[in-house]
Amino acid sequence: MVAITDAHDDLIHDAVLDYYGKRLATASSDKTIKIFDIEGTDSHKLVETLVGHDGPIWQVAWAHPKFGSILASCSYDGKAIIWKEQPETQQWSIIAEHLIHLASVNSVSWAPHELGAVLLCTSSDGKVSVVDFNDDGTTSHVIFDAHAIGVNLASWAPLGASGAKDASNQQRRFVTCGSDNLAKIWRFDQALGSYVEEAKLAGHSDWVRDVAWSPSILVRSYIATASQDRTVLIWSQDNQGVWQKQPLTPEPFPDVCWRASWSLLGNILAVSGGDNKVTLWKENLKGTWMSAGEVEQ
Repeated sequence: MVAITDAHDDLIHDAVLDYYGKRLATASSDKTIKIFDIEGTDSHKLVETLVGHDGPIWQVAWAHPKFGSILASCSYDGKAIIWKEQPETQQWSIIAEHLIHLASVNSVSWAPHELGAVLLCTSSDGKVSVVDFNDDGTTSHVIFDAHAIGVNLASWAPLGASGAKDASNQQRRFVTCGSDNLAKIWRFDQALGSYVEEAKLAGHSDWVRDVAWSPSILVRSYIATASQDRTVLIWSQDNQGVWQKQPLTPEPFPDVCWRASWSLLGNILAVSGGDNKVTLWKENLKGTWMSAGEVEQ
């Protein structure tokens, strides 16, 4: 296990490994991003500190390596920044700043790489923006109202969730969650040139802090929502295409549920909350979610 101590001067809000698991990017309230080389299972080396935000940095996201060494970050300062490492010099620099939001940008996530270099941003201004980085170096974006009060997080649908067989016919779809106690599913409407609400997932009694679309479609498509109301709900579509909810646990969690994260295979869900514990959950053959252990800190 790699343990990195004293990496930042303030709280660390996010830590993400790249596609190959060789580099780790961390985001902090100290307004910096640090990039570490992870060497084996017991050593690391700080290779870069990225400075460019004017507030706490909430999240970082690596792009797929087909686009190069690219990292997106978002901050309380209302900016999303795109960073790129030049392969010749191994120097990092800012290649784009997304300045369209009027409040904290709370999350950044890259679309499945088959859809191109597409970045999804959510903000406390209640809006969601989707930025396309085109091959000719230009960018284009769509921005729309998503949740009253603010949008906390978003998660892309995996390819295949729309039923299309090839990437060219795939619809862009994602799910968002907000401070209006809701999660919403959106799809791109070619005729309108924007995103339309496909479904509203109402089941929580307080802010929905996190939403995660399972990355692989096993028997069906799953979405997990984690809320301030101390519950996690699992959503799946019935035969009529209607999204049905199922509580992950019969009783609420001991504290606020902050994050929900699926394994790569989509069969195990990790939940973290205000009690500083990470619990693992797995669906049994009867369709009931059972404890699969706890992550030892």
